[in-house]
Parts: sequence; structure tokens; C-alpha cells
Amino acid sequence: MSPSNSPVAAETLFSGTVFLILLHLSLFLTPTLSLDFLFNSFAGVTNLTLIKDARVDASVIRMNNDSNQYSYGRAFYPIKIPMTKTNSSISSFSTSFVFSILPQISTSPGFGLAFVLCNTTNPPGALASQYFGLFTNATSPSVFPLVAVEFDTGRNPEFNDIDDNHIGIDLNNIESINATTAGYFNSSGAFVPVRMRTGQNIHAWIDFNGENLEFNVTVAPVGVSRPTKPSLSYQNPAIADYVSADMYVGFSASKTNWIEAQRVLAWSFSDSGPAKELNTTNLPVFQLESSSSSISGGAIAGIVVGCFVFVLICASGFYLWWRMNKAKEEEDEIEDWELEYWPHRFSYEELSSATGEFRKEMLLGSGGFGRVYRGTLPNHTQIAVKCVNHDSKQGLREFMAEISSMGRLQHKNLVQMRGWCRKGNELMLVYDYMPNGSLNKWVFDKSEKLLGWEQRRRILVDVAEGLNYLHHGWDQVVIHRDIKSSNILLDADMRGRLGDFGLAKLYTHGEVPNTTRVVGTLGYLAPELATVAAPTSASDVYSFGVVLLEVACGRRPIETSVAEEEVVLIDWVRELYAKGCAREAADAWIRGEYDEGDVEMVLKLGLACCHPDPQRRPTMKEVVALLLGEEPQEAPGKVLSDLVRGGKDMDETAPLQPSPPPV
Repeated sequence: MSPSNSPVAAETLFSGTVFLILLHLSLFLTPTLSLDFLFNSFAGVTNLTLIKDARVDASVIRMNNDSNQYSYGRAFYPIKIPMTKTNSSISSFSTSFVFSILPQISTSPGFGLAFVLCNTTNPPGALASQYFGLFTNATSPSVFPLVAVEFDTGRNPEFNDIDDNHIGIDLNNIESINATTAGYFNSSGAFVPVRMRTGQNIHAWIDFNGENLEFNVTVAPVGVSRPTKPSLSYQNPAIADYVSADMYVGFSASKTNWIEAQRVLAWSFSDSGPAKELNTTNLPVFQLESSSSSISGGAIAGIVVGCFVFVLICASGFYLWWRMNKAKEEEDEIEDWELEYWPHRFSYEELSSATGEFRKEMLLGSGGFGRVYRGTLPNHTQIAVKCVNHDSKQGLREFMAEISSMGRLQHKNLVQMRGWCRKGNELMLVYDYMPNGSLNKWVFDKSEKLLGWEQRRRILVDVAEGLNYLHHGWDQVVIHRDIKSSNILLDADMRGRLGDFGLAKLYTHGEVPNTTRVVGTLGYLAPELATVAAPTSASDVYSFGVVLLEVACGRRPIETSVAEEEVVLIDWVRELYAKGCAREAADAWIRGEYDEGDVEMVLKLGLACCHPDPQRRPTMKEVVALLLGEEPQEAPGKVLSDLVRGGKDMDETAPLQPSPPPV
């Protein structure tokens, strides 16, 4: 009998085979390490990754720095969570946390905070302000492993926000793919709104089902039991495109000028089942400091009597001091009514230091509203300071009431107002500095490098979107009243921003009563303003039409150095269009750079905006749609119709399509 056929050898071979099988199974069946943590307080916690301005403050996480204008902060758990299983399916997780959002001024613009899943603690191109310190301002963001649940306390129409108090799901985009008003469903099924910007502690629960690719988000004030029905449910297979193999979890928040304290007070997380319950009984509660006094009535009476006696004793000396200083320049005192209007007031000393005491070398220009100086703040931020004079304090108070509303306008194509300062009857308005100056220098000044057609086209779209926001994107219609190429400023990226919005409208507060003043610039004024005192959005559209023509033609609206029939730009272009050769009006300096049909469309749109009848001009919504190549609500032919009918001898049936020049 051979050894291979012996019973002992067979048993040995069988035992080895079983051992190998069990070894392979143990390798495949080894459970993935789960992530499970609980922070009922952050006091003494050091095992967090804190980015930028985020910090542990006593027992909570503060997400930003009040003294930093464009502050943002992120707080992550330092260990990544595995988001994909061995079978390539996506993992699930459950988390709950308590947060508080408290603004310094309840009426200031809000920002909020976001719960974040990201494969890096520093997302590329992330911005502060309304971008949560997470997202870029790209109009079409790329696919990137970044998912956020936003608790947004501000309404930005340019991001299609539904209101100023909502929850949203963001897939690497500041514009939420799904959103709902913040609140919860009580036991009877009724929806109870929850204001997230009062400082109260808000309890949030987020459950993510990786198998179904579904988010369930619930919020309720601390003390309310977890509602059975989620505040927001969202399922979408596209979520898988924004998830990587492992990702960090945490929070992110940001702000601008206005102070908004965003805090995380407690946090629980688990990727192996429901997150552990938080103990919310001893959490701190944050609210604005009350101005009420806790001193007893008797103590208050004693203080009042003592102060009265002290005032009587010091009255003579104070009166003499006042008389000595009366002749001096009025001090930069803050009056009570000023505090109602603006959250950020610069001191005169700050602006004087920033502009080198307003020396001549820092002067950028001057115009109907005063002088404009360039300045640099201590943090090396460059600013522009506009000085506006007023004849009376009453007029100044009305002026500031409307300036404060203008300062709350936020759009990427408007020059952002940073704050203000008052000294006597002079108001100083502080704006972002635009390093590339105004558009007119880049179109008309032949000594500098001229803008090509593509750059001009992009700037026209920028300005049209900014003006559309003023007319249609805010709670009230804002009439600019002085749109011209010199009021269109270019930032560091050569993107167009509309400046001085609202100032022309507000300027009349400082006028002597019973006088009339047509505000605007000759060549840009709509013809109806000669007989109608109040401007409208249609008069703004007319001025923008002039800008369209001068940018396309490379000419100012009134040019005295040309033939008599070409002096007025609008009349000249209209005559050329009537003859079927509108393209001849295009700027000869950039000939060959543009598509002739595109230039003719811009010229036609400029003429449509400059129609003598304001009722037949397009709206800025329609102008933006045409410039972007989209279909406006009205058909393009309807929007651009009648554009040469302002002339007395024009053909009523002039074609709308580009026409070849006559043979």
C-alpha cells in the first residue's frame, strides 16, 4: 500500500483544506471598524480638527470670529468615516447635534451653518460670506465629493433660496437641490415653524440611508421630543456621485460684515446604528445682553439723586468747556437714530488713517456725489471711500435710512458696500475697491489695452444681471437712475460690477424743498424724464441700452468730434439699422474678433432698450435672457420689435434678423 492511500495521510490533507477555507472566510468576513462618538459638551475636547476661525469656546464650538469681516470656520472629527462597503455599496450613518445661531442685530442679513461630508478638510476654492466657507461662486460647479445639509438663516435670491429660514441639501453647490422651511411636525401632524436665528438651542437629527441614497433631516427646539415625521426627506441616486470611499464629517459656517454667532453645543454620531441620545439638560443658552437693570429701585433712586447733584456742581465747568469747543469742527458723535440703520460704522480716525488723511495722491476721482479716495485698512484690505455732503441733519437722517437698505443688497455684480462713517454733515460710504477702474477707460481710452469682444460681452452680462437684481431680485424695486459706463467698475478678474446703486435716487433728500432736479448724466437720460419727475425701471433700461450701444460701438453717447449726423450715438445707430447696415456701427478697433450676427443682436437690443416709448422697452429679465442666449418669456421677436419706430420716417416692417448692407 502506498503512503498516499493511507488513512492518516487522508485525514491530514482534509484538515489542511478546512484550515485554508476558514482562513479565507475570516479575511472576507472581518467587520469594518465602526465610528461612534458622543460629545455632550466640548469642554476640554482636543480631538477635533478646527480650521481657520473655528475654536472651542468654554463648552461649545464657535464657528467664526466676530472681529474678522470675512470670517469662516470648520470643525471636523479627525478620523474619516468609511462611506463605501466591500460590495461597493454606500454606508449609512446617523447623527444628532445641538446648535445655536444668534445675530448681533436681528434685522441684519443672515448666514447660518452647515453639516458637512467631504473628502478633505479644505474644499478647493471655498468662500466665506453666504457660501458657508464650503462652496465656490462657480455658476456650474463640478462633481466633487462634498455633501452638506445647510441650516440657512439668510435669503439670497441669486441662489434661489426659498426664504430666510430653511433647511437644504447641497451637492457641491451653494444652490440647494432640495429645501424646506425650518420646522417640525407635531404629534397631530401640524407643521410648527422654528426660527433658527433667535439664539435658542436647536436640536437637529440627520439620518442617511446609503442603500436608498436618502437623507432624512429633522429639527426642533431643545426640549421637544424627536418628531416621528422628518422635516425634510430627499432621495436621489445622484448623491452617490458626491460620495468618496471615506469622508470627514463636521460643520462649517461663515459671515461678512454682520456679526452672527454660530455655535455647536453637542454632537453624537454613529455609522453602525442610531446615534446615541444627547443630554441637553445642562446646555448653555445664548441671547443678546439685556439692557434692563437688576439694581433695586431704592439704589436707582439714590444713583439718580447723586447724579443730579453732581451735574449741578459740574454744570458751570461743562458749559465753559462746551463754549470753548463750539467753534471747533463738529465732533464725530454717534446719535441714537444712527444705530438703527447700519451695523458697521467706521470711525473717522480709521478712514483718515486708511486714506493717508485723505491726501490728494489717494484721490480716485470726483463727481456729482463728492470725492472718492482709495484706502487700505490695517488688515491690508483695500477700500474705496466716497465722501457725500449734506446741508442738513434731517436730510442726512433720511439719506442714511435709505443707504442702510442699499447696504443690505448682496449680489456678485454689485459693488459691495462695507459700511459708513459720519463727521458733521459729511457722510463717508465705504465700498470694496475695484482695482481695474471703470469700464469707460477700457473702451474709450485708445492708449490702453482695449477690451476684446468676449470680455465686453461678459461684462455686459454681469451688469445686466446686477441691474436685474435691483429691479426684480429684492423685496423692493431699486431704481439706479445713473447707469453709465463710468459707474460700471471692474474687479481683479475683469468682471463687471454696478456701482453707486441707489445713490442718485437718495441724493434728492439733501435738496432744498420745492425744487426739481433731473438726476442722471446727459446722453444716458430717458426722454420721458424731461416731463415725468419720477424715474422708473424703464428709464434704467434706457440707460443700459445706451451702455450696450457704446460698448459695442466703442463710442461715447455724445461725440462732438464726428460728422453732424453721427453726434448722437442712438440716432446714428438707428439710422444705420434702418438702412440695413447696423454692423457698420461696431467698434472698428476690434473688427475681426467678433461674430457679426452677435454684434448685430447687441446693437438691436440696445436700440430696443432705447425705444422712445417706455412701455415698449424690454424688462431686465428679458435683456438678461437674450444676452445669455436663452429664450425670454416673450418671444425674441416680440422683445426686439419696434426698435427703429422711434424715427418718423422708419419702415414699420423693418426686419428683426441681421440684414446685409445694401449693394
